Amino acid sequence: MSDNASASPELNGDHEISFLDIVNFLTVFWKKLVIAALVGAALGLAGWFVLGSYSAEYVLLNNTNTNTNTNTNTNTNTNTNTNTNTYGLDLLSWKVIQKSLPNLAAQIVEDGKAPEGQAGLYRTLSNDQWWQKNAIPSYALSKADTKDLAGISKEFDGASTTILSVAVNASGSTKEGAIDAVRVAAQFLRSGGAYLQIRSMLNAYEGEVISAAGEIQRKITSTQIEMGYQQQRAKSLEELYKRYPSNSSVGQQVVDPKESGAKYLSITTQIIAANNDINQSKEALSRMDDRLAQISLTKLFLDEALPKIETTFDGLVLDKELLAIEANLRDKIGKDDPKQKEILDQIRSQLLMIQARFTKGLEANTAPTSSGKKGMIKSVAGGLAGGFFLVLMLLLGQRVWTSIKTGGAK
Repeated sequence: MSDNASASPELNGDHEISFLDIVNFLTVFWKKLVIAALVGAALGLAGWFVLGSYSAEYVLLNNTNTNTNTNTNTNTNTNTNTNTNTYGLDLLSWKVIQKSLPNLAAQIVEDGKAPEGQAGLYRTLSNDQWWQKNAIPSYALSKADTKDLAGISKEFDGASTTILSVAVNASGSTKEGAIDAVRVAAQFLRSGGAYLQIRSMLNAYEGEVISAAGEIQRKITSTQIEMGYQQQRAKSLEELYKRYPSNSSVGQQVVDPKESGAKYLSITTQIIAANNDINQSKEALSRMDDRLAQISLTKLFLDEALPKIETTFDGLVLDKELLAIEANLRDKIGKDDPKQKEILDQIRSQLLMIQARFTKGLEANTAPTSSGKKGMIKSVAGGLAGGFFLVLMLLLGQRVWTSIKTGGAK
């Protein structure tokens, strides 16, 4: 028999493994186990050098400072200074963006719209777990702070959900690669977030065009019918006035013309009330006609804007394109038509708010920071343990096989 066969008793049903067996086993094979562990550690270190990655962090601030100074001069010569801080993203909008960006990244990859050389990174960005781990918001108050300050002041209630910044992390095989990756991820957060909010805005306008136009037209028809009755009532009152001119006195108590006692008012008062109702109906019709004109203008904007969201996934670029569409429509309408300008002003205001939110409202005031490769100790330890246990299992398997063969020979 070989040394392996004589190193320990036979491993069969007639023998039990004792502590002495283990000591004898290690005495015989300790050199092989040590060499295997060292080889595993060396392989783990080599793997760390080859596969280890650098990490980079990019902090995007989430505040837009709006200073509102109000000076009030009274007899007491008081001066009021109000400083208001607004934030680009609140907690709800951040959660919506965080959940929607992976789907947007997947759509960009599927449509082949990823920037040149960035398809692999965009596939990584299409994983929702990546955003949970690598896009970390920083709140004005942590959970621990909230517990410590509970009951001190209600002013702290909203601070626990106020986002001050978002830290974006990315990795790369080189330091420069990690920095480039985190820049791309941060830019996608801004451009993708802007795209999602623009798409939501356009969907809201599209729904309004579909539903509001029909409802307004129904109200127009109803008002026209009612105004017909009002005009007929006014005509009848004028005929009564001609028949009973002596009842034209207005020296009576004030009564609402729509109450049951209004029929006892003077005919002159009833005629005035009827004409006032007619005028109100005409005003309502005029307002609804103006609203229909605004909806028609909104539809013209959507006809040009909706195709853009199918071809452009960069929200900041899309925002500029939609502003150009709005400016073109503004040039076509009458300069003295404030009613048409109102809807364009509303669209322009929303687009500018989105643009400001994802540029000046969500920007970094420092360059990305990169740290060296991490995980060397874990890689070496993992390689050492892996080499040791792999050879240990092989040796044990060899001993079991030898034991089986010996038992079979007997």
